[in-house]
Amino acid sequence: MQWLNYHHLQYFYTIAKEGSIAKAAAKLNVGQPSLSTQLKQLEDSLGRPLFERSKQRLHLTEAGRIAYDYADQVFRLGSEMVEALEDRLVNNRIHVQIGALDSVPKHITKEVLVQAYGVGNCMVSVLEGSGDKLLRDLEAHKVDLLLSNYAPPVDFKTVHAKTVAKLDVVVCASAKYKNLKKNFPHSLEGQPFVFPTVHSKLRPDIDHFFNVNGIKVDCVAETQDTSLQSLLGTEGVGLIPVNEVVAEELVKEKKLITLGKMKGVYEEIWLMAASRKIENPIAAQLMKEFSLK
Repeated sequence: MQWLNYHHLQYFYTIAKEGSIAKAAAKLNVGQPSLSTQLKQLEDSLGRPLFERSKQRLHLTEAGRIAYDYADQVFRLGSEMVEALEDRLVNNRIHVQIGALDSVPKHITKEVLVQAYGVGNCMVSVLEGSGDKLLRDLEAHKVDLLLSNYAPPVDFKTVHAKTVAKLDVVVCASAKYKNLKKNFPHSLEGQPFVFPTVHSKLRPDIDHFFNVNGIKVDCVAETQDTSLQSLLGTEGVGLIPVNEVVAEELVKEKKLITLGKMKGVYEEIWLMAASRKIENPIAAQLMKEFSLK
């Protein structure tokens, strides 16, 4: 059985990622001659060259591309192993890390936590941020689950998702706009609105609703943060289109009133996970069972 020197494999992997021995040597804090020697030892042990030189740059050979793909899996699996072990070493509880977009209602995030505690003895960390960063963190196993209001892009191939809620969207406003309930939605003509930003999955559906109904409104503010949107609505800055879960909380707290439902406009909430060799058992169970439908 031929043994593989994993130090040599790491050096090869870093050279391939950096594109040159000089850059890899600087990153690894290893001398260039030593790095070249150890790369040659790896090539000799495999019986074929992994790089070819062209215009002073290194390019992977066919064997090099195969080796790189395997090395990538090896080091990803190693990182996953460390993450999986850390999952089980926080106060003797399973550690579950949940990412949530700012635009996901806090009520839904809370429900995920509640159900996580029902699945087993765990400690939950919640990380909020932008969709792109949290998706990269999910792929890198820095978070176990991700709550989003849009499906994962096709280029995130290891990420799988399911819809956990499909929520009606309603228009809410401070009490001073209560007269707009009559003749809704045409009563909204010319009224000030605080919209989600154009990057939101919900925004095109809202714009389409107004176009189909021939209603022109005044966009006075845009924000992706539902908490800020609700605050601006409470202050009377403008009307806000929000999903029914957010609306119910605001109405219950007597901060806003509901003017009417935007027929045909829904907000879907997605729960995502990334494929792993070693699953976080709490996250895996939530992925199978969690739903607000």
